[in-house]
Amino acid sequence: MIFDSLDVSYGNMWGSQQRMTHPDPMSRAVAARRHAAGMDYAVLLSARERPLALVEYWPGRMWRVYLFDDRSWRMQMIDLKPHSTGMLLAHQNTRWQFSSEQEHSSWKWDVQETTTVSADGQVEVRSEFAEPRGASTEPLHARTSGPSSDSVRQFRASVESFLCPVPEFGDWQVFVPFLAQQNHEPATTVVLCDVSVDEGSGPLRATGIEQLFSPGACETPEGPAVVEPVGAGRLRITSGQLVVSDPGWIGETPRTVAVPLGEFPVTLSLLRTTRGAGVAAARVKFLDMPPREWELALLPDEDLGLLGEGQFYGVGVDTGTAAFMDATRTVTEDQLDEDLFIPLDSHFTVELPSTELEPNLIAFRAGRGDGAYPVWIGRTDDGQVGCVVVDFQLHSADGGE
Repeated sequence: MIFDSLDVSYGNMWGSQQRMTHPDPMSRAVAARRHAAGMDYAVLLSARERPLALVEYWPGRMWRVYLFDDRSWRMQMIDLKPHSTGMLLAHQNTRWQFSSEQEHSSWKWDVQETTTVSADGQVEVRSEFAEPRGASTEPLHARTSGPSSDSVRQFRASVESFLCPVPEFGDWQVFVPFLAQQNHEPATTVVLCDVSVDEGSGPLRATGIEQLFSPGACETPEGPAVVEPVGAGRLRITSGQLVVSDPGWIGETPRTVAVPLGEFPVTLSLLRTTRGAGVAAARVKFLDMPPREWELALLPDEDLGLLGEGQFYGVGVDTGTAAFMDATRTVTEDQLDEDLFIPLDSHFTVELPSTELEPNLIAFRAGRGDGAYPVWIGRTDDGQVGCVVVDFQLHSADGGE
C-alpha cells in the first residue's frame, strides 16, 4: 500500500486480540494525560480505513508495535525498550506466516520467526515450523510450545540499525519507517491526521444506585428479574476508616473511606433471575438520609482525568469475594478458608465476628466473580458520608448493562 497520510486514533490496550478498530476508543487529550502519567494506552495508525500499525505504550517506557499487511492481517510484533544511547532498541521482532485466512483467524501459523537483539548488537534469529496438517493431535494453536522443528542463526550486527528515537506524545512519525517491513510505501511526506473522538461523559457515572436496593421486578440483559434487599448484619467501625477489599488480598494501600465510628447496617441487593440469584450490590449505611451526590472512592494516586468513556477505578476481586471492614481488621490465612470462603459456597454473606481487639468483617460474594468493581460514596447535602456501595454491575436501574 502506498500512502501519504495516516489517520491517528487512540484507545485502551488491545493485547494480542485480533482487532482492526479500537475496542475502547479514547480522546487524544485522555491519551496524552495517560502518557504523561506513565500509564498504558494504544495508538492506531491507519490509511483508507485499513489498519497499518498498532502502537502500544507500556509503563516503564516500553513500546510494542503490531504491523498489518495489505489484507489487514496482523503479521508482525516488535518490542522496543530503552537503550543506553537514549534511543529505543527493537530488541525482539516476531513475524508470522499463514497458509490461509482461516488459519490466520484461528492463529495457526506455519512459520514463526523471532529476531532477538542484545544491547551490544548480538543477534539471534529463530525460525519455528509447524507440523504438517494431520501429523499431530496437538491443537495447532498450541504449537508455539512444541513445533516440529526449528532453526537458529546467530551473528553480530551494528546495533544502530535496530535503534529508533523515543517519541514524544503525538510524534508518531517515528514509527512510519516500520511500515515498510510489511511492504507499505510511505510518500516523502506523510501527514498525520487525528481522528476526532467525542470526550463523551467521561468516567463512569453513578446512575440509579439507590434503585439497586429497591425491591421489585426489573429488566436485565438476560430478561426479567427481581431485586431483593437482604440484611447482612451490622458492621463495627472503630478507627473511622472503612476498607472495601477482597478479604484474601488486603493490600498495603486498600481502598478506604473516612466514616463515623459505631455500628452500621449492611444490606445486600440480590438479583434473582431464571438462572438463580446473585449479589448485585452491597451497601453499608451510615446516615438515615438519601445521598444527594455520588463519587467514586479513589486511592491517593488515582486521577479521574486519566480515564476514558465509562471507565472507573474500583476494588479488585480475585477470590470471587469482597468485604466491608474497619481499617484495623486483619485476617489470617486459616480464617479465610475455614471461616469465610467455605461458608460462602452456600451463603451470600458471612460475618467474621469481633474479637476483643478487632472489629468485625462482613464478606459477600461478588456478583460477577473476579474483576474490578466501582465503589461509590453517597454524600448528603452537607458533604457527610451517608453510605458506601459496591456495585457488581449485574444490572442498572434503567435495565441496561
